[in-house]
Amino acid sequence: MKTAVVVGNPKPQSRTHEAGRLVAEKLTGGPPDYVLDIVDLGAGLLEWGNADVAAAVEAVQGMDVVVFASPTYKATYTGLMKLFLDQIPADGLAGVTAFPVMLGAGPAHLLAPELLFKPVLVELGATCPSVGLYLIDTSFAEDPRLDSWIERARKVLPAAG
Repeated sequence: MKTAVVVGNPKPQSRTHEAGRLVAEKLTGGPPDYVLDIVDLGAGLLEWGNADVAAAVEAVQGMDVVVFASPTYKATYTGLMKLFLDQIPADGLAGVTAFPVMLGAGPAHLLAPELLFKPVLVELGATCPSVGLYLIDTSFAEDPRLDSWIERARKVLPAAG
């Protein structure tokens, strides 16, 4: 099973990056095969046909499981994540099992991954078989909800093939 983490935080190597990797590792039992810190694509995200962006999109499309991780900005995922997702063609995530993960400062946006992030992934063709995961950014690694979410999400992982 090939796994990836796609991080939409404007700050490189952020807590969101750390959380996305942690979720992927706990979910699959090993490190992800590919990690994309979208911020590293820079202004290329604004260029249709940019080679680096196209390569990143192709890499994500080739994965079996992708954890899409974003901090909560204005009650939803970041514009940076949106810029990347806009580069993926219709049904471009067909065959990908996606898990939306969001971090935030408090519980007010607990439903954001489910209500705002998951629909765009499904619109792009991904299968999202689990509820979205929302974690508090300062305590995500110790949050007891993480392990219970992982336990449920593991049951819906695609069969290794």
